[in-house]
Amino acid sequence: MKLQWSLILGLFFALVTAVFAVMNVDPVLVNFGFDVVSIPLILIILGCALIGGVVVGSYGIFRQYKLQKQIKGLNAELSKLRDTGSSLDSISAPDDTFSSEGSSQL
Repeated sequence: MKLQWSLILGLFFALVTAVFAVMNVDPVLVNFGFDVVSIPLILIILGCALIGGVVVGSYGIFRQYKLQKQIKGLNAELSKLRDTGSSLDSISAPDDTFSSEGSSQL
């Protein structure tokens, strides 16, 4: 369901951007620091939206790669623990961490 809402919001944003861009077709001067060029505003708006999409997409791919690497490492650690015969149930906290004397001092 989350994917569907993301798709709907993405399409809505694309529609609003396209309508806004079509309403602004007048040429504007763009200073690149070394040259001044007259470009239609529609190209600047669509270009900025495209650059924003590439940046967000790159961040998403980087984050997914990082999480996949973490999952792979955790799976390797889990299989190593299973091979040594360790049980996850035998791992427990020390019993004396929350004594009645310590809780009264809080």
